[in-house]
Amino acid sequence: MIECLNISEKVIRNHYDVSTLFYRMLWGPHIHHGLWDADETPRVAQLQLTERLASNAEIFSGARVLDAGCGMGGSSRWMAKQFACEVTGVTISPVQRHWAALTATLQRCRPRPRFLCENLERCHFDPGTFDFVWSVECTEHLFEKAQFFQNAARWLKPQGRFAICAWLVGRNETDPDTIRQVQGVCEGMFCPSLGTQGDYENWFQAAGMRIVKSELWTEKVAQTWEICKRRVDRSGVRCLARVLGQNHTLFLSRFDAILNAYRSGAMEYGCFIAERT
Repeated sequence: MIECLNISEKVIRNHYDVSTLFYRMLWGPHIHHGLWDADETPRVAQLQLTERLASNAEIFSGARVLDAGCGMGGSSRWMAKQFACEVTGVTISPVQRHWAALTATLQRCRPRPRFLCENLERCHFDPGTFDFVWSVECTEHLFEKAQFFQNAARWLKPQGRFAICAWLVGRNETDPDTIRQVQGVCEGMFCPSLGTQGDYENWFQAAGMRIVKSELWTEKVAQTWEICKRRVDRSGVRCLARVLGQNHTLFLSRFDAILNAYRSGAMEYGCFIAERT
């Protein structure tokens, strides 16, 4: 695991409070990478990542799902519509919670997901509450990752599954250039740390979960940042970011950093499915 020690919870919350509009303008209803098999549009690629993770996890009709780090609620609404899942979405951002809840209402989503504004690392749910814990590009923002895996395992029913997509450190985590690149991404994307594929596997196992799938999707998702960079360059969003503050300018400036980290192997993109034993 590679750490970036100058990130705080307040900075992460402020980033998503203010930048939710950027995400929606630059990318779409889902705050996560797209998954490309061919020449799909970005919107289709975003949906494909959601569909692939759901297929790998074997989401079933009527399941109770915790969407951990739900963002604007895109995955939560999709699972409710596609599988009639009873979804509880959690985000650290009050702006995102209101956005997610309003959109679910406007779209007449049934069953309607429940959205909470809480820090995932301080959430409390009864043991065995959920059939699935779903987390797409959220664990990067957690400070005590291993403890969160312990909590998630406790919230799952027996044979319940934890489905994750996550940004990862590449295989050579002790290489100085890898450390430099990853810390640059963490600083701009407000991640206290990034783990390796092996770290995630160890956290699952230490929490008493059996790993069902552990895959790298890096080549299929990397063009997300090529597209976002082009959209930033064509738009006037950098000017707006300068008005909103240094952190938002920093965020936009690091799109190249994450793209280069994928290309160099300093970072990977992983999908994991694990089952509570």
